[in-house]
Amino acid sequence: MKPIVAIVGRPNVGKSLLFNRLAGKRLSIVEDTPGVTRDRLYADCEWLGREFRIVDTGGIEPNTDSEILQFMRAQAEIAISGATVIVFVCDLRTGVTAADQDVAGMLQRAKKPVVLAVNKADSAGPVDPDIYEFYNLGLGDPIAISAMHGLGMDELLDACAAHFPPQEDAGGREDVIHVAVIGKPNVGKSSLVNRILGEERVIVSDMAGTTRDAVDSYFENEHGKYCFIDTAGMRKKSKVTDRVEQFSVLRATMAIDRADVCLILIDALEGVTEQDTKVAGLAHEAGKACIIVVNKWDAVEKETNTMEQMRAKVRGALAYMPYAPVLFLSALTGQRVPKLFDEINHVYEMSCLRVRTGTLNSVLADAVARVQPPTDKGRRLKIYYMTQVGVQPPHFVVFCNDAKLFHFSYQRYLENQIRNTFGLEGTPIRLTIRQKGEKEDA
Repeated sequence: MKPIVAIVGRPNVGKSLLFNRLAGKRLSIVEDTPGVTRDRLYADCEWLGREFRIVDTGGIEPNTDSEILQFMRAQAEIAISGATVIVFVCDLRTGVTAADQDVAGMLQRAKKPVVLAVNKADSAGPVDPDIYEFYNLGLGDPIAISAMHGLGMDELLDACAAHFPPQEDAGGREDVIHVAVIGKPNVGKSSLVNRILGEERVIVSDMAGTTRDAVDSYFENEHGKYCFIDTAGMRKKSKVTDRVEQFSVLRATMAIDRADVCLILIDALEGVTEQDTKVAGLAHEAGKACIIVVNKWDAVEKETNTMEQMRAKVRGALAYMPYAPVLFLSALTGQRVPKLFDEINHVYEMSCLRVRTGTLNSVLADAVARVQPPTDKGRRLKIYYMTQVGVQPPHFVVFCNDAKLFHFSYQRYLENQIRNTFGLEGTPIRLTIRQKGEKEDA
């Protein structure tokens, strides 16, 4: 799991500008108006060979009656709770304010590493003596930065990286499989988690939206060690009007990001809906190992081939993830729930599979011999070799003479050959095409 750097501070100190500067692109709306950034935004970054994730947050107003500002504060608190390091941004021009003092107190109580960044130090040269006032916050040495001009970014990133866990130990979760239970509201996510845990660990209600936060539950049995993450149901965006539910969706999205395996719950009585396809798409795009779980199977009237007919409908609606196994169960009665563990272990192992380069290129040679690479205007695609550069999901890089000749259909053919040879059930595959001479790393 990548370290997470949360950028926090009161409104209008330049958090979004700093976020955009670190992300290297304009991802966050920047306006000179407090409260423009309301939801958290994420971006992947790299510093000195170490990958990490930055989170932009709405400004924290510690004491406010404004519903919007209270929502923004709640968003920031979620980001702080999940952060590895917190960058607390202040404004050199305004100096230390009462709101800064309140936010500093909140961060000290969070007991997370804090890097104090004093923004709008826009002049190169000697440090403005006004910066020494920020020692009063009790958060260590302030770092003078200019998000506008990019000054002080190296020192800021060095300070953040100093708090990252060692790469080999990051997360410390090698023996625990993190499983996110996702789906639209009222498909039985909490009921399934409770059935697995054997206790009422999560509130269960027929009212959609009962679960607001993502809840972690550790569970161990003869199959292994697991952390089940029950998430708030995800509705269509047009129906998300309640601000509390808005950050429930964000929390669920964050749960997908930190999961190893996603259980995508479908209501057997309703079948696959448009919203189900969007929820599943989030897990697919994130590259997570997935199991499609058709819940409430006990309530379906059975006839000959009912299960196979339902399986075909699920496959048709979720055609972009044919790799995901489909499991029919009932959280209410416990029917087939024990089978989940074998499936979870299997798809997790497949997502972590590493294939030796020699073996991989034997498969590649056989695939090319079976189906010749495409040609265009008399020029034929030549494939030199393939290597694996990552796992979760398995990520392969193919080197060729001209990436433009590598048609999508031939990429899909190679992907199918890899999948058929090594199994890889339950996990997506990433295939990157590089021309000869390009860098091998992903």
